[in-house]
Amino acid sequence: QVQLVESGGGLVQTGGSLRLSCVASGGTFSSYPMGWFRQAIGKEREFVAGIVRSGGGTWYADSVKGRFTISRDNAKNMVYLQMNSLKPEDTAVYYCNTVLYAFGYVPGDYWGQGTQVTVSS
Repeated sequence: QVQLVESGGGLVQTGGSLRLSCVASGGTFSSYPMGWFRQAIGKEREFVAGIVRSGGGTWYADSVKGRFTISRDNAKNMVYLQMNSLKPEDTAVYYCNTVLYAFGYVPGDYWGQGTQVTVSS
C-alpha cells in the first residue's frame, strides 16, 4: 500500500510562489503516474497536474497551465509542484496521489493528509 505525505504549503500573497513536495513509501513509486489534486472549501476535489512514470511527460488543468510545474525524482520517491503567480482562487488543500492512467484525471486511492495553500489578495 502506498503512503503519501505532502508538505510545503503556507500563506502567500497574490503573485507569490510556493513549492509543494510529496514523499511516497510502501510501493514501487516509479510504477505510477503521479498527480496533484486540490480541494477548496465547499468545492469538489479537482485535478491540478500530472506526470508520467518516467517524468518525461506532464499535463495540467487549464486553470494552472503556464503557472504550475510538476516534477518527480524517482530515486527519492518524491513528486513536486512548483506554483508561481499564485492567485486567491488557488487557495485549497493540495494532495498528491497516483493517477490511474497517464494523461488522465482519475486519482488512485492513496490520499495523504494534504497541505494547505492560502493565497491572500
